[in-house]
Amino acid sequence: MLLVLAGCGNTEERLIRKANKIHASVLTVDTHCDTPMELLRSDFDLGVKHDDFCVDFPRMKEGGLNAEFFAVFIGQGPRNDSSYAKAHQRALNIFDAIHKNVNKNSSLAELAYTADDAYRIKKAGKIAAFIGIENGYAIGRDISRVKEYFDQGARYITLSHSRNNDICDSSTDPKGPENNGLSPFGKEVVKEMNRLGIITDVSHISDKSFYDVLNATEAPVMASHSSCRALCENARNLDDNMLLALKKNGGVIQICILSNYLKTPEPNPELEAKLKEIRQKYGDYDTMSAEQKKMMRTEYRETERKYKKYATVQDAVDHIDHVVQVIGIDYVGIGTDFDGGGGIEGCRTVSDMKNITIELLRRGYSKQDIEKIWGGNVMRVLRKVEEIAKGKA
Repeated sequence: MLLVLAGCGNTEERLIRKANKIHASVLTVDTHCDTPMELLRSDFDLGVKHDDFCVDFPRMKEGGLNAEFFAVFIGQGPRNDSSYAKAHQRALNIFDAIHKNVNKNSSLAELAYTADDAYRIKKAGKIAAFIGIENGYAIGRDISRVKEYFDQGARYITLSHSRNNDICDSSTDPKGPENNGLSPFGKEVVKEMNRLGIITDVSHISDKSFYDVLNATEAPVMASHSSCRALCENARNLDDNMLLALKKNGGVIQICILSNYLKTPEPNPELEAKLKEIRQKYGDYDTMSAEQKKMMRTEYRETERKYKKYATVQDAVDHIDHVVQVIGIDYVGIGTDFDGGGGIEGCRTVSDMKNITIELLRRGYSKQDIEKIWGGNVMRVLRKVEEIAKGKA
C-alpha cells in the first residue's frame, strides 16, 4: 500500500503519480532476497501471492519492481569434504527450483543472465529473475564449482555469511578472524569470478577481507545488501573509508532495508527474551534440518512483528542520502534482504517498493537520480564485470 501523509493529500497524490510513471519507464532492481529458501517446497509458486512472505511475481508487479536477484543461500556448516558435498548439492537443488519456478511462470518472468537481458525482459513486460549465491561456503575448496554455478546462472557470489570460511573472514564470526582477511584460496576465487563474469559481493565479509578483495579484483564489486556504519554501528555495514574505497573500485553499495542495519535498535528486553527462547528451543541454526530452519524463521518473524519497533522508509533513504553525500549518486542502490529479515515500516513487502521512490522524490531526487539508484548503478557494475570477462575469454 502506498503511503499518503495526512493533510498533504494533493502533494502526496502528485508524488504517487510521479513515482508510478518513473517505475513504468526505468529498470528497477532489488539485488537480494532469500525467497528461494522456500522454493524447495513443492507447493511454493512464485506466480501466486503469498501473504506470509515478502516476494512473489504478482506483488513485484504491484510494487513496480522489474528485476530481482534470487539468492541461493547456503548456511554455514562443518568444513569437511562430506559437508561441502552436501552444501554443493543443496545449492544445485535451489538453482533447479528457481529455474523450474521461473519456467513455470514464463508468461510473467524470465531468467536473466546479463544486463542487456534485464532491459529486454522489462521491455517485454516480464520480470527479470537473476540469481546470486549467498555464502562462498557452497564452493568449499573446489574452484571448479565457481564455473558450475556460473553455468547455472549465478551472477554474484557473496564470499561469506555469518561465519568464516575457506575464502575469507566474516564480519560477524564470534571467534574473530581466521584468515586475516581473504585467504590464498579466496584470491583464486575472486580471480575466477573476474574471468567468468561474476560480481564479487562484499556484504557479510570482514573489513580486512573487504580491502583484500579490492586489492585482488580487476572488476568492480557490489555490497548486495549492506548499509552505512556512520548511521548505524553494525559490523555488517560499510564505514565511510570503505565507501570511498568502493568508489575508487567503481563498485556499488545496495542499501539493505533490514531494521538492525538501518537504525541502532533501542533496548527491547521483551523482544530479546522471546528471541532467546526461540534460539534455545532450536539450537545451532547451521546444523538444523530444512524443516527446523523454516519453523524457526516463522517463529522469529511472528515474534518480531509482535514486539519489534521497525526502522522506516525514511531511515532507509537517510542511508541513500549518506552514500550520495560521501561518494556520489553513481554508487548506491537497493538490496532489500526480503524473506531473510528485510522489511521496514512503509516497505514490508515487494508490493511497497514505490514508497522508497516517493520518499526519494520528496527529498528532491530527480528521475535520472532515481533511475541510477533503482537499477542503473548495479547494471553498470554488471556490464563492466561482463566486459572484463569477455576480455579474458
